[in-house]
Amino acid sequence: MVGVFYLQIYPQKFGNMSRISYIYFVMRIKQIFEIVDKIGTRIIEHYGVSKYRKEPPQLIIIDEYSEDEYSNKDKGIVAEYISEENTILIYRKVVSSEEELIRTLIHEFQHYLQSPIWMTRYYNMGYDYQTHPYEIQAFREEENWKRFL
Repeated sequence: MVGVFYLQIYPQKFGNMSRISYIYFVMRIKQIFEIVDKIGTRIIEHYGVSKYRKEPPQLIIIDEYSEDEYSNKDKGIVAEYISEENTILIYRKVVSSEEELIRTLIHEFQHYLQSPIWMTRYYNMGYDYQTHPYEIQAFREEENWKRFL
């Protein structure tokens, strides 16, 4: 448990790491833990809890993309909110900075707050990722990232 997020880490190719790779992996994970611990509570205190969920989302740090997720990596996707599981997945190897991690947590937390029914409904109405009202709102909220430092 880190702050109010339940945090898990899934290093999918952990067994094949050299000692240097392992040390880098642990250092990067430690940095992510520290950032999440520092700002996770602030994000929840600021935005509150979702009226669609009983508890905050689980945060899972993924070390590698699975085979079917490589298309997301090519698109530069850093994270995603999975509504059915109330989970935010962060792809560790794509996160490039503290700012990007904070923006990502804010963005995905917005999806936790939003109606899952309307998320789907907007896509069914013809909106795409760039024009979807919930995505526009989440990107707008990212601009407040310095508030959580």
